[in-house]
Amino acid sequence: MAVNPNEDTEFNDALRKYGIIPQRETTPPTPSPPGSPSLEELLDEFDSKDLQEIGEDAHDDELERTIDTFNRQRLAEQKREEKRSRFGRLYPIGRDDYTREVTDASEVDEDGDDEKKGTGVICFLYKDGIPHSDRAFQHVQKLAAKYPRTKFVCIVGDKCIPNLPDSRIPMFIIYRKGEIRNQLVSWGADRERIIEELEASFLLCGVIDPPEHRRPGQSRDRDEDSSDDDDGDPSSRMRSAQTATNGRAAKNVRSQARKGEDSDSDFEFDL
Repeated sequence: MAVNPNEDTEFNDALRKYGIIPQRETTPPTPSPPGSPSLEELLDEFDSKDLQEIGEDAHDDELERTIDTFNRQRLAEQKREEKRSRFGRLYPIGRDDYTREVTDASEVDEDGDDEKKGTGVICFLYKDGIPHSDRAFQHVQKLAAKYPRTKFVCIVGDKCIPNLPDSRIPMFIIYRKGEIRNQLVSWGADRERIIEELEASFLLCGVIDPPEHRRPGQSRDRDEDSSDDDDGDPSSRMRSAQTATNGRAAKNVRSQARKGEDSDSDFEFDL
């Protein structure tokens, strides 16, 4: 007697129990339909002018109040963010400016910062004509625009540290709360590096803050939109990029001037 293994019978069940015929393939469950977006998610698609018009046309007092409250809260958050975004570009400095523009600037707390974390300051030491320094300069300019809450400054390497060898260029000295958090030396000298690697180093040492939630319709720069996978999990991209960053132990750079001094005359570099 021929047996149809696809039939759902007690006889076939017994055969399957003893492994005589294979188990029936289970039908995968039908995926649940996506849930409906919340009211806030729907409202977040519109700008303030559109929200005002929607509220006026709502014909429902409670809905109109909800839309108005949402709009006011979002405008207040935008104003707070604009106030915190104090920088947004790369600032050239001189050696005499170092203490004021770097060390002291890193001690300034943002308005409304209950944690008193100070300001992230990145000092970029460069030299024109060195290819990997020129590439790093382009990366730094883009990151300065992307993270306007962090202060990015630049200075020619041997104008900051006398007799600084070109082999140490480019160098990044990273501050927060008046202290050096990290140093990157000869960054990109070993191979051509991408902007995500530098961004990862800054994120992991706490000098820049992770990107906050982007509202629908907000523009994204080209570097931020480099792949679909990055949008799904930006932290994974940062972690993978960090594995390729300059892992050399940094040399000691001391920039703490004695209290009461206006210039960083004691700035030293130990080879």
